[in-house]
Amino acid sequence: MTTVTRPTAVRRLRPGVAVTPLRAGLHLRGRGGSLTLEGSDALPALWKLLEEPLREGRLEDLLARMAPGSAVRGAVDALLRQLEAHGLLAAGEAGPPAPGPVGQWLEESAGRPAASAAALAATRAEVLAADPDAALARAAGQALAHGGLPVAYTADPGLPAGRVLLRVHGDGPDRAVAAGRCGGGGYATAPGSPAQARSDARALEARLGPAAQEAAPAAFLPLLAGTAAHRLLCAAAGLADPATEGGDERLLPGLPAVLLADARPLRADYRSWLGPERLDADRRTGLAPARTLGEALRRLDALGDGRCGVLPGPEPADLGQLPVPLARCVLPGDGVPGASLTGGAPRLDLARLELFCRAAELLLGEGFVIGADPGHARGRALRAAAARLPGGAAVPEERWSAHPQARHWWTTLTVRLGVPARLEVVRAAPGEEVYRAVVHRAGAPAAAPPLGEAVEATPGDAAAFAALAAVSALTAPTPPAPTTTPTPPAPAVPAVTGPVGRRVPPSGGAVAPLATAGARIAAWEDAGWTNGWMADVAGREEAFQAALHRLTGSGLPDVADAVGPSDRGEPADGVALSGAVVRGDAVGLAGRAGPPDGLEPLDPVGDGVAPPGVLGPWDGVGPVDRVGIRGVLRGVGSLGLPAPSGPGSLGAAGVRELVSQLRAFGFAVVDITGKEAP
Repeated sequence: MTTVTRPTAVRRLRPGVAVTPLRAGLHLRGRGGSLTLEGSDALPALWKLLEEPLREGRLEDLLARMAPGSAVRGAVDALLRQLEAHGLLAAGEAGPPAPGPVGQWLEESAGRPAASAAALAATRAEVLAADPDAALARAAGQALAHGGLPVAYTADPGLPAGRVLLRVHGDGPDRAVAAGRCGGGGYATAPGSPAQARSDARALEARLGPAAQEAAPAAFLPLLAGTAAHRLLCAAAGLADPATEGGDERLLPGLPAVLLADARPLRADYRSWLGPERLDADRRTGLAPARTLGEALRRLDALGDGRCGVLPGPEPADLGQLPVPLARCVLPGDGVPGASLTGGAPRLDLARLELFCRAAELLLGEGFVIGADPGHARGRALRAAAARLPGGAAVPEERWSAHPQARHWWTTLTVRLGVPARLEVVRAAPGEEVYRAVVHRAGAPAAAPPLGEAVEATPGDAAAFAALAAVSALTAPTPPAPTTTPTPPAPAVPAVTGPVGRRVPPSGGAVAPLATAGARIAAWEDAGWTNGWMADVAGREEAFQAALHRLTGSGLPDVADAVGPSDRGEPADGVALSGAVVRGDAVGLAGRAGPPDGLEPLDPVGDGVAPPGVLGPWDGVGPVDRVGIRGVLRGVGSLGLPAPSGPGSLGAAGVRELVSQLRAFGFAVVDITGKEAP
């Protein structure tokens, strides 16, 4: 009988790891990370004992000679644990490392270099292009060959000029990466199935536009080809995608990243991006709702990316940040450059999130409410529903005037801005802690729209948010006017202003739980400070939403059931989500009379009389907004959606796709109608 001796697994220090002894410690630097150990004069001496066995693969022999449980063995084990945790050790078989640059690369990068080398040895590569002799195809083939793969070139008439599809065949399913020129640069897709790579390439080229006619720098095509080949080689060898290296906090873990390259100046970086067709299983897995405001803002930045985002990205631009932080969401449309939404909030980050949600709601049509997580969306939806309720018992001024935030924003409005105004606070219903505050210009007709309004759990919070909304509305600049129709001054709406012809529902403190999650609130930060105020509002939000639900009878789902990432199926003509249904048309609150969204046409700030021609055919949206919304949809063009004719006119397929994108990034979508999709 023949006995087969299996190779012994050993641990090695990765090639290229540099070590600097310190006075009482060590500093190690490797390709994937670094490590500093301090606190003992014995560390440099301990490293002298370990370094040679670690580099030559003789660590296990050294450990076998150490007495178990001894102080030296304990110190060595602690050091090895730190090296493994920081990716500075590699596990492999006894014997010398694999020769050549590919072997060295695997020793430096792979968790198990021998297994990765075996995977590459069983893999062959194919470069598909309309012209296999084109410069990009040849550069990609050379990069794959330098990675140790045999390369075949295949003509594919179905690929446009300027695009290549790199494909590997091995023991598992085929993997592919597409690369090509478009716009002023090029792209390389995330590794996936060949069908997924083709689909992603088509969507990116449609989003970024045709390639520039001018010649690119000599290094541009090798950069693009080398990046695509590197991603594919890592996928074939079982290594992490290069996009995950480097600690780029803009990238969202769990979502694929596309490389976007610029020809002039020559540069490239990764962006989180999902194409319209998610054919592979890993593309159909969405992110969980954001746990903190920072997470939500990183997702907002990815969805609002100027090059590959699907919605406009809100920024402070050139807006003044006093007396209220302002952000602008520019909607570049045909004929009206700079048409935009502008809004304010207690902090700039909160204003950016509010504007992003409002832009998505405009795109989907009235009746939809967007939030960074289910609780945020539900809070915004319930506040919007409660703002439509009639009447209420007046609350005496002394019950809200002492609130530090109400006092600050009311003084800013009436003293600093010099606006003659009146503020009224009413209790929505006896026995419920729900208060609605409304700010009117003094002397304005009773039917005139408010300068600001809010619905909150205390009279002070409601007054503060309403006054803040009025300050935001009055300090936001007027959007540019179209050449054919006069544009009214910036409308007076709470929290968010812009070229819309309807009141924007108040959202107020709905974001407070997210804004304070994980935040450290100092003991001295009371309600007079924004952080302390948000913490107070957050502490009341759960009970307040329950009261709003009882009061409005809106049929909204519970927080846990609000629309968010899930793997539940979607019906053919709508997205049914636990009692809330995402729909393509705008309808009103179920069971309530009034116009489709239950909101009155908004007059400009001032005399309460709307000039003729402000309201257009798109359900009360003014001419500037009609132009601007088309600009938003340039980003939606990357989703493969048809060009809409106005807000909320995406149709069922367009709404489903945009909702799918929002859900994949962890945002929540609620249809406040609660009706079944048509």
